[in-house]
Amino acid sequence: MKIMPWNIKHVVFDWNGTLLDDQALVVDALNAVLADRGLPPTDLATYQRLYTRPVQTFYERLFGRPIEPGEWEHLDDVYHDGYALALERARLAVDAEVALDRVAGVGCSQSLLSMYRHEQLVPLVQRLGVDGHFLRIDGLQGAGGGHKAPHLETHLARILPLTGAAPDEILVVGDAIDDAVAADHVGARCVLYDGGSHPRAELEATGLPVTDSLTEALEVAGLTIDA
Repeated sequence: MKIMPWNIKHVVFDWNGTLLDDQALVVDALNAVLADRGLPPTDLATYQRLYTRPVQTFYERLFGRPIEPGEWEHLDDVYHDGYALALERARLAVDAEVALDRVAGVGCSQSLLSMYRHEQLVPLVQRLGVDGHFLRIDGLQGAGGGHKAPHLETHLARILPLTGAAPDEILVVGDAIDDAVAADHVGARCVLYDGGSHPRAELEATGLPVTDSLTEALEVAGLTIDA
Protein backbone atom coordinates (compact mmCIF):
# COMPACT_ATOMS: atom_id res chain seq x y z
CA MET A 1 0.00 0.00 0.00
CA LYS A 2 1.48 3.32 -1.09
CA ILE A 3 1.30 6.15 1.47
CA MET A 4 0.74 9.52 -0.16
CA PRO A 5 3.05 12.42 0.84
CA TRP A 6 0.21 14.61 2.00
CA ASN A 7 -0.15 16.81 5.07
CA ILE A 8 -3.83 16.39 5.97
CA LYS A 9 -5.51 18.58 8.59
CA HIS A 10 -9.19 17.99 7.83
CA VAL A 11 -11.23 15.15 6.30
CA VAL A 12 -14.47 15.63 4.38
CA PHE A 13 -16.44 12.38 4.26
CA ASP A 14 -19.12 11.55 1.74
CA TRP A 15 -22.21 9.85 3.19
CA ASN A 16 -24.16 7.63 0.77
CA GLY A 17 -22.06 4.68 -0.32
CA THR A 18 -19.18 5.81 1.89
CA LEU A 19 -19.95 6.11 5.60
CA LEU A 20 -23.43 4.73 4.94
CA ASP A 21 -23.60 1.27 3.37
CA ASP A 22 -26.73 1.89 1.34
CA GLN A 23 -26.23 0.42 -2.11
CA ALA A 24 -29.07 -2.09 -1.67
CA LEU A 25 -31.33 0.76 -0.56
CA VAL A 26 -30.36 2.81 -3.61
CA VAL A 27 -31.32 -0.05 -5.92
CA ASP A 28 -34.66 -0.41 -4.12
CA ALA A 29 -35.34 3.30 -4.62
CA LEU A 30 -34.34 3.13 -8.28
CA ASN A 31 -36.71 0.23 -8.76
CA ALA A 32 -39.50 2.38 -7.32
CA VAL A 33 -38.69 4.95 -10.03
CA LEU A 34 -38.64 2.29 -12.74
CA ALA A 35 -41.95 0.85 -11.56
CA ASP A 36 -43.45 4.35 -11.65
CA ARG A 37 -42.41 4.59 -15.32
CA GLY A 38 -43.66 1.08 -16.14
CA LEU A 39 -40.14 -0.29 -16.63
CA PRO A 40 -38.60 -3.54 -15.35
CA PRO A 41 -36.42 -3.48 -12.21
CA THR A 42 -32.64 -3.09 -12.26
CA ASP A 43 -29.82 -4.58 -10.19
CA LEU A 44 -26.61 -3.38 -8.52
CA ALA A 45 -24.36 -4.34 -11.43
CA THR A 46 -26.46 -2.30 -13.87
CA TYR A 47 -26.55 0.64 -11.45
CA GLN A 48 -22.75 0.60 -11.14
CA ARG A 49 -22.28 0.34 -14.90
CA LEU A 50 -24.60 3.25 -15.73
CA TYR A 51 -24.21 5.59 -12.75
CA THR A 52 -23.02 9.12 -13.42
CA ARG A 53 -23.80 12.72 -12.52
CA PRO A 54 -25.83 14.73 -13.29
CA VAL A 55 -28.33 12.12 -12.11
CA GLN A 56 -30.70 13.07 -14.92
CA THR A 57 -28.10 11.70 -17.35
CA PHE A 58 -27.98 8.49 -15.31
CA TYR A 59 -31.77 8.14 -15.56
CA GLU A 60 -31.59 8.68 -19.31
CA ARG A 61 -29.07 5.83 -19.53
CA LEU A 62 -31.28 3.67 -17.32
CA PHE A 63 -34.46 4.44 -19.27
CA GLY A 64 -32.85 4.34 -22.70
CA ARG A 65 -34.51 7.65 -23.60
CA PRO A 66 -34.33 11.38 -22.79
CA ILE A 67 -36.06 12.72 -19.68
CA GLU A 68 -39.12 14.64 -20.78
CA PRO A 69 -39.69 18.30 -19.82
CA GLY A 70 -41.08 18.50 -16.29
CA GLU A 71 -40.40 14.80 -15.61
CA TRP A 72 -37.21 15.14 -13.56
CA GLU A 73 -38.78 16.68 -10.43
CA HIS A 74 -41.34 13.86 -10.23
CA LEU A 75 -38.65 11.19 -10.65
CA ASP A 76 -36.51 12.79 -7.96
CA ASP A 77 -39.44 12.79 -5.52
CA VAL A 78 -40.30 9.14 -6.29
CA TYR A 79 -36.67 8.14 -5.73
CA HIS A 80 -36.40 9.93 -2.39
CA ASP A 81 -39.74 8.56 -1.22
CA GLY A 82 -38.59 5.03 -2.08
CA TYR A 83 -35.24 5.58 -0.41
CA ALA A 84 -36.92 6.90 2.74
CA LEU A 85 -39.02 3.72 2.95
CA ALA A 86 -35.87 1.60 2.75
CA LEU A 87 -33.99 3.57 5.40
CA GLU A 88 -35.15 1.35 8.26
CA ARG A 89 -32.50 -1.09 6.99
CA ALA A 90 -29.78 1.56 6.84
CA ARG A 91 -26.45 0.64 8.40
CA LEU A 92 -23.06 2.28 8.58
CA ALA A 93 -20.17 0.83 6.61
CA VAL A 94 -18.40 -1.91 8.55
CA ASP A 95 -15.47 0.27 9.65
CA ALA A 96 -17.15 3.68 9.55
CA GLU A 97 -17.00 4.31 13.29
CA VAL A 98 -13.41 3.05 13.49
CA ALA A 99 -12.47 5.45 10.68
CA LEU A 100 -14.16 8.40 12.38
CA ASP A 101 -12.37 7.61 15.63
CA ARG A 102 -9.10 7.32 13.71
CA VAL A 103 -9.43 10.83 12.28
CA ALA A 104 -10.06 12.26 15.75
CA GLY A 105 -7.21 10.16 17.17
CA VAL A 106 -4.63 11.71 14.85
CA GLY A 107 -5.79 15.22 15.71
CA CYS A 108 -7.65 16.07 12.51
CA SER A 109 -11.08 17.63 12.29
CA GLN A 110 -13.74 16.15 10.03
CA SER A 111 -16.99 17.10 8.35
CA LEU A 112 -19.72 15.51 6.29
CA LEU A 113 -20.87 16.63 2.85
CA SER A 114 -23.64 14.73 1.09
CA MET A 115 -25.85 15.19 -1.94
CA TYR A 116 -28.67 13.64 0.11
CA ARG A 117 -31.34 16.15 1.14
CA HIS A 118 -30.20 18.08 4.21
CA GLU A 119 -33.47 17.85 6.13
CA GLN A 120 -33.36 14.04 5.84
CA LEU A 121 -29.59 13.66 6.22
CA VAL A 122 -29.17 15.26 9.63
CA PRO A 123 -31.77 13.12 11.48
CA LEU A 124 -30.33 9.98 9.89
CA VAL A 125 -26.77 10.83 10.95
CA GLN A 126 -28.10 11.51 14.44
CA ARG A 127 -30.07 8.25 14.52
CA LEU A 128 -26.97 6.28 13.59
CA GLY A 129 -25.07 7.99 16.41
CA VAL A 130 -22.16 9.60 14.55
CA ASP A 131 -23.21 13.26 14.38
CA GLY A 132 -20.87 14.22 17.23
CA HIS A 133 -17.81 13.47 15.10
CA PHE A 134 -18.39 16.30 12.65
CA LEU A 135 -17.42 19.94 12.73
CA ARG A 136 -20.16 20.53 10.17
CA ILE A 137 -22.80 18.48 8.35
CA ASP A 138 -24.05 19.73 4.98
CA GLY A 139 -26.62 17.98 2.84
CA LEU A 140 -28.30 19.08 -0.35
CA GLN A 141 -30.42 22.20 -0.16
CA GLY A 142 -32.34 23.13 -3.27
CA ALA A 143 -32.64 21.21 -6.52
CA GLY A 144 -30.90 17.83 -6.63
CA GLY A 145 -29.13 15.69 -9.18
CA GLY A 146 -26.24 17.99 -10.07
CA HIS A 147 -22.50 17.82 -9.58
CA LYS A 148 -20.89 17.94 -6.13
CA ALA A 149 -18.12 20.43 -6.97
CA PRO A 150 -20.01 23.68 -6.21
CA HIS A 151 -21.36 22.17 -2.99
CA LEU A 152 -17.85 21.20 -1.86
CA GLU A 153 -16.67 24.71 -2.70
CA THR A 154 -19.38 26.18 -0.43
CA HIS A 155 -18.69 23.59 2.28
CA LEU A 156 -14.99 24.43 2.37
CA ALA A 157 -15.70 28.16 2.43
CA ARG A 158 -17.38 27.46 5.78
CA ILE A 159 -14.83 24.90 7.01
CA LEU A 160 -11.46 26.43 6.16
CA PRO A 161 -11.78 29.45 8.50
CA LEU A 162 -12.60 27.05 11.36
CA THR A 163 -9.68 24.70 10.73
CA GLY A 164 -6.90 26.92 9.42
CA ALA A 165 -6.32 24.32 6.71
CA ALA A 166 -5.35 25.10 3.13
CA PRO A 167 -7.30 23.36 0.33
CA ASP A 168 -4.43 20.90 -0.29
CA GLU A 169 -4.56 19.94 3.40
CA ILE A 170 -8.14 18.72 2.97
CA LEU A 171 -8.82 15.05 2.27
CA VAL A 172 -12.06 14.04 0.53
CA VAL A 173 -13.11 10.41 1.04
CA GLY A 174 -15.94 9.29 -1.22
CA ASP A 175 -17.12 6.44 -3.40
CA ALA A 176 -17.92 8.26 -6.65
CA ILE A 177 -16.00 9.77 -9.53
CA ASP A 178 -17.96 12.94 -8.81
CA ASP A 179 -16.16 13.11 -5.42
CA ALA A 180 -12.85 13.04 -7.28
CA VAL A 181 -13.97 15.77 -9.68
CA ALA A 182 -15.17 17.90 -6.78
CA ALA A 183 -11.89 17.49 -4.88
CA ASP A 184 -9.90 18.45 -7.95
CA HIS A 185 -12.14 21.49 -8.44
CA VAL A 186 -11.23 22.92 -5.02
CA GLY A 187 -7.61 21.71 -4.92
CA ALA A 188 -8.20 19.10 -2.21
CA ARG A 189 -6.72 15.61 -1.91
CA CYS A 190 -8.93 12.59 -2.55
CA VAL A 191 -8.99 8.86 -1.87
CA LEU A 192 -11.80 6.82 -3.41
CA TYR A 193 -13.49 4.06 -1.43
CA ASP A 194 -14.85 1.11 -3.40
CA GLY A 195 -18.29 1.44 -1.85
CA GLY A 196 -20.49 0.59 -4.79
CA SER A 197 -21.27 3.60 -7.00
CA HIS A 198 -18.94 2.54 -9.83
CA PRO A 199 -17.11 -0.57 -10.96
CA ARG A 200 -13.65 -0.53 -9.39
CA ALA A 201 -11.93 -0.19 -12.77
CA GLU A 202 -13.70 3.14 -13.35
CA LEU A 203 -12.51 4.43 -9.97
CA GLU A 204 -8.95 3.32 -10.69
CA ALA A 205 -9.07 5.04 -14.08
CA THR A 206 -9.10 8.40 -12.25
CA GLY A 207 -5.49 7.78 -11.19
CA LEU A 208 -6.39 8.33 -7.54
CA PRO A 209 -5.83 5.80 -4.76
CA VAL A 210 -8.75 3.34 -4.47
CA THR A 211 -9.25 1.32 -1.28
CA ASP A 212 -11.42 -1.52 0.00
CA SER A 213 -12.11 0.08 3.37
CA LEU A 214 -12.43 3.49 4.97
CA THR A 215 -9.58 2.84 7.40
CA GLU A 216 -7.34 1.92 4.47
CA ALA A 217 -8.31 5.20 2.78
CA LEU A 218 -7.04 7.06 5.84
CA GLU A 219 -3.83 5.01 5.93
CA VAL A 220 -3.13 5.80 2.29
CA ALA A 221 -3.47 9.50 3.17
CA GLY A 222 -0.99 9.07 6.04
CA LEU A 223 -3.58 9.27 8.82
CA THR A 224 -2.39 6.53 11.16
CA ILE A 225 -2.24 6.48 14.93
CA ASP A 226 1.53 6.01 14.79
CA ALA A 227 2.01 8.96 12.43
